[in-house]
Amino acid sequence: MAPPRKYSPELRERAVRMVFELREQTGEKTGSIARIADRLGVHREALRTWIRQAEVDGGQRRGTTTSDAQRIADLERENHELRRANEILKAASAYFARELDPKPPR
Repeated sequence: MAPPRKYSPELRERAVRMVFELREQTGEKTGSIARIADRLGVHREALRTWIRQAEVDGGQRRGTTTSDAQRIADLERENHELRRANEILKAASAYFARELDPKPPR
């Protein structure tokens, strides 16, 4: 189970939007994250991470998008479940093969 989130999704979206708007108004990238983080009471590194992810999702920065990361996690989970089921089936088939073997065990 995932730990509870400290910041709501609405606050995240608002903070990211405010940083992008401030950057657009002032024309400078430096200091905007710190200003908005202090204004909203958000940790600066948390906001910096949200900004990076928003830039990746927007195609402004290289990296794995949120939707791709979710899809990868889903596929890894499915792969793990299939491997586990395969191991169970192998063990069951070995068990039944021993049961049906006409030779008594030594």
